[in-house]
Amino acid sequence: MRFEIKVLGPLEVNLGGMSIVPSASKPSQVLAMLALNAGHVVTTAALSEEIWDCRPPRSGLPTLHTYILKLRRRLQKALAGEKDINSKDILVTRRAGYILDVPPGDVDATRYDQLSAQGHEAVNRNDHETASRALGEALDLWRGPALADVPTGPQLGIEALRLEETRLGDQHLRIEADLQIGRHHQLLGELATLCARHPLLENFCAQHMVALYRSGRQGQALEAFQRLRSNMVTQLGVEPAAKVRQLHHDILAGV
Repeated sequence: MRFEIKVLGPLEVNLGGMSIVPSASKPSQVLAMLALNAGHVVTTAALSEEIWDCRPPRSGLPTLHTYILKLRRRLQKALAGEKDINSKDILVTRRAGYILDVPPGDVDATRYDQLSAQGHEAVNRNDHETASRALGEALDLWRGPALADVPTGPQLGIEALRLEETRLGDQHLRIEADLQIGRHHQLLGELATLCARHPLLENFCAQHMVALYRSGRQGQALEAFQRLRSNMVTQLGVEPAAKVRQLHHDILAGV
């Protein structure tokens, strides 16, 4: 039976089409930690730090064992009818902690990282078509903010932030590849949305300016710069970077 583990959005962990995600928050944190580290031991210390924010109660270890037991029960229910495997073969106890013994490739975040790496390699080769395709496939795996419905402690919070920052960087690279290919018309809606969501991110604004200008909309490209500048001066007290100001100058000059 194949696992399907998704963390790039609300947490989904399905086995044979049946969800094993618990409704309670702390067991779902435990499952998220195991899922993000599929194939690797997650220590009891790391799990305790995550679910109790470094302040476990006196009953912390027995309580953690109870959460593991509940996850195994959900696994066993999904394994009904399977004679050659049981829940302890999947959620395995080790001396230091526990391991979700499934192929890392069953986790969408792992597939995302692999596709992202392929995209970055293509960028380094100036292979814009391959970069756009690989990064596009990676970004299509996202269904919302990472672990959107799971409370995050110190470790899950860091991993969710890493994934979100990587996502923004990959969006920028994929759009840059598409601009190199000449897809400026197709990018206008996406870039308008990204600039509205991230009004202080200069990279997206610069790309929006380029796409607008290449689409024959010079006035709107200049307006995009003015919005960025106003937001940055008002909220951060700084001017846009020199390269964005130069782009604004070039558009003004019709270069």
